[in-house]
Amino acid sequence: MNALVTGGAGFIGSRLAARLLDEGHAVHAVDDLSLGRRENLDAIAAHPRFTLTVLDVRAPEFARLVESAKPDRVYHLAANSDISTGTSEPRTDLERTFLTTFHVLEAMRAWGARELVFASTSAIYGEAPGAIREEHGPLEPISLYGAAKLSSEAYVHAYARLYDLRAWVFRFPNVVGPNLTHGAIFDFVERLHRDRDVLRVLGDGTQTKPYLDVDDLLDAIAAGVAHPAEPVATYNIAGAGATSVREIAELVREELGLPSARIEFGAGNRGWPGDVPRFEYDTRRIRALGWTPRHDSREAVRRAIRAKVEQCRR
Repeated sequence: MNALVTGGAGFIGSRLAARLLDEGHAVHAVDDLSLGRRENLDAIAAHPRFTLTVLDVRAPEFARLVESAKPDRVYHLAANSDISTGTSEPRTDLERTFLTTFHVLEAMRAWGARELVFASTSAIYGEAPGAIREEHGPLEPISLYGAAKLSSEAYVHAYARLYDLRAWVFRFPNVVGPNLTHGAIFDFVERLHRDRDVLRVLGDGTQTKPYLDVDDLLDAIAAGVAHPAEPVATYNIAGAGATSVREIAELVREELGLPSARIEFGAGNRGWPGDVPRFEYDTRRIRALGWTPRHDSREAVRRAIRAKVEQCRR
């Protein structure tokens, strides 16, 4: 397969690119390096079947790139993934989450690319109660990021039906692993590495969500795309269990070897406006395809903390 990965130098995109190469595919990664990093691709940069183009997918050159690359499948991961930034700068998710999706779909339509894997999010559900199934509605996101992803999903559905595309939509949970660029694990390790006496936490620490190891996520995507999309298949992805912000802070303190460091919590059960304090997924649909995560939520968090601690110590 000839694959194109937008956001290909990012935390998830770089791991996906390496996985696709291991499977024997050719990979063309596209990234504007606003969040992605070249060093994430060091292990595959010289691979004969790998190419990186530094480019914003909203630029006119992207459509010409799709024309020349002729991808069999596009994996669209490029987006603003920092929800708090999107809240403080409202155009961020319009431009970098929704319009990136529109430009990818338009380039695919124009040049005949027919298969899309779209990275969506739990944020489209808002504060839905109980174990959320893919058919849950109404969908009421409380962040601009969630709203932009939901709008993107709507466009994916319309393009699939109007222009003969096939699409797989994966609604990610909190995904963690090596080379994180933001999020609680990234922030906590950075903060306590700088100030070894106190770790300040946004919110009261009760925020509780399922965390998923990035390699388990890629296994789930592989399981999903191995089955047909007619024309759109949608999957929730999450591992077993959930982890609170308090637990993450305590694990960071433990992994840094700072048992006497003080953890100072803030007020309220969310870290910022638009933060969903807790959610739970029903994942029976993706598990019915034979996917089982290798790590539960706490194990995924600990593995990611260890990778970040090691990175800080280098």
